[in-house]
Amino acid sequence: MLNTQVRPARDLRNNYADIVKTLENNNHVIITNNGVGESVLIHIKDYARYEEFLHHRYVYEELQKSKSLAKHPNANMIDAADVFKRINAKLQSKGL
Repeated sequence: MLNTQVRPARDLRNNYADIVKTLENNNHVIITNNGVGESVLIHIKDYARYEEFLHHRYVYEELQKSKSLAKHPNANMIDAADVFKRINAKLQSKGL
C-alpha cells in the first residue's frame, strides 16, 4: 500500500539513507521547504512506470484523434506502404 511521507528538505542531506528505504518500498516522499511542499520524490522504478504510462496515454490519444479524422468525409486515406515510400523519398532528398 502506498504511504506518502512529508519530510523537510534538510532530510535529503541528513537522512538520505532513510528516504531511500522509504522509496524502495514504493512509497513517495514530499519534500517541504519552510513547511511548504516543494517537490515529490519517487523511486526510479516508479518513475519509469509513470513515463511508460504517459507514453501509452499519448499514443492512445493520438490514435483516437486519427480515428476521428478518418471518419471525416473528405479524409485522404493512404496505406502504410505509401507512407513509408514518402518518408524514404524525403530522407533521400535530404541525403540521409
